[in-house]
Amino acid sequence: MTLLKGNIDTGAAAEGGRLWRGAHFLALLALCAAYIQGPLTKIFDFQGALAEMTHFGLLPAPLFAVVVVVFELAMSALILAGRFRAPAAIALSLFTLAATLVALRFWELPPGMERTMATNAFFEHVGLAGAFVLVALHELRRRALH
Repeated sequence: MTLLKGNIDTGAAAEGGRLWRGAHFLALLALCAAYIQGPLTKIFDFQGALAEMTHFGLLPAPLFAVVVVVFELAMSALILAGRFRAPAAIALSLFTLAATLVALRFWELPPGMERTMATNAFFEHVGLAGAFVLVALHELRRRALH
Protein backbone atom coordinates (compact mmCIF):
# COMPACT_ATOMS: atom_id res chain seq x y z
CA MET A 1 0.00 0.00 0.00
CA THR A 2 1.34 3.37 -0.94
CA LEU A 3 0.96 6.37 1.33
CA LEU A 4 1.24 9.74 -0.36
CA LYS A 5 1.36 12.83 1.85
CA GLY A 6 -0.80 11.12 4.48
CA ASN A 7 -3.43 9.98 1.99
CA ILE A 8 -4.04 6.39 1.07
CA ASP A 9 -3.42 5.79 -2.63
CA THR A 10 -6.37 3.65 -3.70
CA GLY A 11 -5.12 3.12 -7.24
CA ALA A 12 -4.77 -0.32 -8.78
CA ALA A 13 -1.24 -0.78 -7.38
CA ALA A 14 -2.43 -0.11 -3.84
CA GLU A 15 -5.24 -2.65 -4.13
CA GLY A 16 -2.66 -5.44 -4.19
CA GLY A 17 -1.30 -4.55 -0.75
CA ARG A 18 -2.05 -6.70 2.28
CA LEU A 19 -3.34 -3.78 4.34
CA TRP A 20 -5.77 -2.74 1.60
CA ARG A 21 -6.96 -6.33 1.06
CA GLY A 22 -7.38 -6.83 4.79
CA ALA A 23 -9.34 -3.61 5.25
CA HIS A 24 -11.44 -4.43 2.18
CA PHE A 25 -12.28 -7.90 3.53
CA LEU A 26 -13.12 -6.54 7.00
CA ALA A 27 -15.41 -3.92 5.46
CA LEU A 28 -17.21 -6.61 3.45
CA LEU A 29 -17.44 -8.80 6.56
CA ALA A 30 -18.95 -5.90 8.52
CA LEU A 31 -21.47 -5.28 5.73
CA CYS A 32 -22.41 -8.98 5.63
CA ALA A 33 -22.43 -9.40 9.44
CA ALA A 34 -26.21 -9.14 9.81
CA TYR A 35 -26.65 -11.60 6.94
CA ILE A 36 -24.45 -14.10 8.76
CA GLN A 37 -25.70 -13.50 12.31
CA GLY A 38 -29.38 -13.56 11.33
CA PRO A 39 -29.32 -16.99 9.70
CA LEU A 40 -27.21 -18.44 12.52
CA THR A 41 -29.79 -17.17 15.00
CA LYS A 42 -32.53 -18.79 12.91
CA ILE A 43 -30.61 -22.10 12.81
CA PHE A 44 -30.08 -22.18 16.59
CA ASP A 45 -33.64 -21.00 17.33
CA PHE A 46 -35.65 -22.52 14.51
CA GLN A 47 -38.92 -22.12 16.43
CA GLY A 48 -38.19 -18.40 16.65
CA ALA A 49 -37.49 -18.35 12.91
CA LEU A 50 -40.84 -20.04 12.26
CA ALA A 51 -42.59 -17.51 14.49
CA GLU A 52 -40.90 -14.66 12.60
CA MET A 53 -41.95 -16.03 9.20
CA THR A 54 -45.51 -16.58 10.43
CA HIS A 55 -45.64 -13.07 11.91
CA PHE A 56 -44.84 -11.59 8.50
CA GLY A 57 -47.26 -13.89 6.67
CA LEU A 58 -44.52 -15.90 4.96
CA LEU A 59 -46.13 -19.32 4.70
CA PRO A 60 -45.28 -22.13 4.74
CA ALA A 61 -43.02 -20.83 7.48
CA PRO A 62 -40.52 -23.76 7.46
CA LEU A 63 -39.88 -23.34 3.73
CA PHE A 64 -39.39 -19.57 3.99
CA ALA A 65 -37.14 -19.92 7.04
CA VAL A 66 -34.86 -22.42 5.28
CA VAL A 67 -34.78 -20.39 2.06
CA VAL A 68 -33.87 -17.20 3.95
CA VAL A 69 -31.11 -18.96 5.92
CA VAL A 70 -29.58 -20.55 2.82
CA PHE A 71 -29.92 -17.37 0.74
CA GLU A 72 -28.35 -15.01 3.28
CA LEU A 73 -25.45 -17.33 4.08
CA ALA A 74 -24.79 -18.19 0.42
CA MET A 75 -24.84 -14.56 -0.78
CA SER A 76 -22.59 -13.50 2.11
CA ALA A 77 -20.15 -16.32 1.33
CA LEU A 78 -20.02 -15.34 -2.35
CA ILE A 79 -19.37 -11.70 -1.48
CA LEU A 80 -16.62 -12.56 1.01
CA ALA A 81 -15.00 -15.12 -1.32
CA GLY A 82 -15.07 -12.72 -4.26
CA ARG A 83 -17.02 -15.19 -6.40
CA PHE A 84 -19.96 -13.70 -8.28
CA ARG A 85 -19.58 -10.75 -5.89
CA ALA A 86 -21.54 -8.23 -8.00
CA PRO A 87 -24.65 -10.42 -8.54
CA ALA A 88 -24.56 -11.57 -4.90
CA ALA A 89 -24.37 -7.96 -3.70
CA ILE A 90 -27.28 -6.95 -5.94
CA ALA A 91 -29.26 -9.96 -4.69
CA LEU A 92 -28.69 -8.96 -1.05
CA SER A 93 -29.58 -5.36 -1.90
CA LEU A 94 -32.91 -6.40 -3.42
CA PHE A 95 -33.57 -8.87 -0.59
CA THR A 96 -32.89 -6.14 1.97
CA LEU A 97 -35.26 -3.71 0.26
CA ALA A 98 -38.00 -6.35 0.00
CA ALA A 99 -37.59 -7.48 3.62
CA THR A 100 -37.55 -3.86 4.77
CA LEU A 101 -40.81 -3.12 2.98
CA VAL A 102 -42.39 -6.18 4.61
CA ALA A 103 -41.01 -5.80 8.13
CA LEU A 104 -40.60 -2.07 8.74
CA ARG A 105 -43.83 -0.46 7.57
CA PHE A 106 -43.34 2.61 9.76
CA TRP A 107 -45.96 4.60 7.84
CA GLU A 108 -48.66 2.30 9.23
CA LEU A 109 -47.71 2.95 12.87
CA PRO A 110 -49.16 5.71 15.03
CA PRO A 111 -46.82 8.57 15.98
CA GLY A 112 -44.58 7.71 18.90
CA MET A 113 -41.45 5.81 19.90
CA GLU A 114 -42.29 2.62 17.98
CA ARG A 115 -42.83 4.55 14.75
CA THR A 116 -39.62 6.54 15.26
CA MET A 117 -37.62 3.36 15.84
CA ALA A 118 -39.18 1.64 12.81
CA THR A 119 -38.49 4.72 10.66
CA ASN A 120 -34.84 4.77 11.74
CA ALA A 121 -34.46 1.04 11.10
CA PHE A 122 -36.16 1.39 7.70
CA PHE A 123 -33.68 4.00 6.51
CA GLU A 124 -30.72 2.13 8.02
CA HIS A 125 -31.76 -0.85 5.88
CA VAL A 126 -32.10 1.37 2.82
CA GLY A 127 -28.50 2.42 3.53
CA LEU A 128 -27.42 -1.23 3.71
CA ALA A 129 -29.10 -1.88 0.36
CA GLY A 130 -27.24 1.08 -1.11
CA ALA A 131 -23.95 -0.18 0.30
CA PHE A 132 -24.46 -3.51 -1.47
CA VAL A 133 -25.05 -1.64 -4.73
CA LEU A 134 -21.74 0.16 -4.16
CA VAL A 135 -20.03 -3.21 -3.62
CA ALA A 136 -21.45 -4.42 -6.94
CA LEU A 137 -20.40 -1.26 -8.77
CA HIS A 138 -16.90 -1.42 -7.27
CA GLU A 139 -16.56 -5.05 -8.34
CA LEU A 140 -17.82 -4.37 -11.86
CA ARG A 141 -15.42 -1.42 -12.20
CA ARG A 142 -12.52 -3.49 -10.87
CA ARG A 143 -13.24 -6.25 -13.38
CA ALA A 144 -13.54 -3.77 -16.24
CA LEU A 145 -10.13 -2.29 -15.42
CA HIS A 146 -8.41 -5.67 -15.25
